[in-house]
Amino acid sequence: MIDLHSHLLPAVDDGSRSVEQSVKVLFEMARQGVTDVCLTPHIRSAHAEAGPPPAHLRAFELLRAQAPQLPRLHRGAEIMLERPIPRPVALARNVTLAGTRYILVEFPRLVPYETVSNALKQVLELGLIPILAHPERYSCCSVDTVRHWRSLGARSQVDATTLLSSQARGQRARQLVSEGLADILAGDNHGDDRTVVTGAQFLRAQDGFDQVDLLVRRNPAAILEDGELYPVPPLRIRQSWMSRIKQFLEGGK
Repeated sequence: MIDLHSHLLPAVDDGSRSVEQSVKVLFEMARQGVTDVCLTPHIRSAHAEAGPPPAHLRAFELLRAQAPQLPRLHRGAEIMLERPIPRPVALARNVTLAGTRYILVEFPRLVPYETVSNALKQVLELGLIPILAHPERYSCCSVDTVRHWRSLGARSQVDATTLLSSQARGQRARQLVSEGLADILAGDNHGDDRTVVTGAQFLRAQDGFDQVDLLVRRNPAAILEDGELYPVPPLRIRQSWMSRIKQFLEGGK
């Protein structure tokens, strides 16, 4: 399995606070079968043209030196699209996922639908492919809005653990996966126990084996190779979402 969204660079954002904490998390991910992890610290679009801060680069090399036997580590960033991305960012590709044309982007939770649409179009015009991080978090998110954003050329990443949430964002995450509108799952780990494996287990419990293969293996691998993503088929749910969630929360993984 491959996880392309994590905050495990030690002491650079609101994620892991130390190398030891990051190594512990990566060791557990490896034990669960995660082979590759992209480290995606928060960067605002206003600062993206400067590339990764020196502190990020030092933290990446330090972590890679301390964890050579753990999942393969890739550099990236999660870009807050507060303003248009400058063209040099597309040319340098030093804040994209593993140096590819795919770039992980996010917005404030109360962002208007039109703002997201316009910002995604601008990124696409630069020749980059925006991967919209956790669209289920945004109040403007719906099946129709995500379908429109994907029709523009954007792709979507659903947080794996949110699939188990009983909150509104959990319902939105499940709707996106059930409609075939999620392209990848990711853990969005912040030095804690969040992992892409949780979402994979949940979907396998729904007989979504093909979807899991695409969401956590084939499509993330295609991103790392700068290739084309595969369509993920809709997933028919045979039991109520809430009964499955209750089973997982009670330890029935």
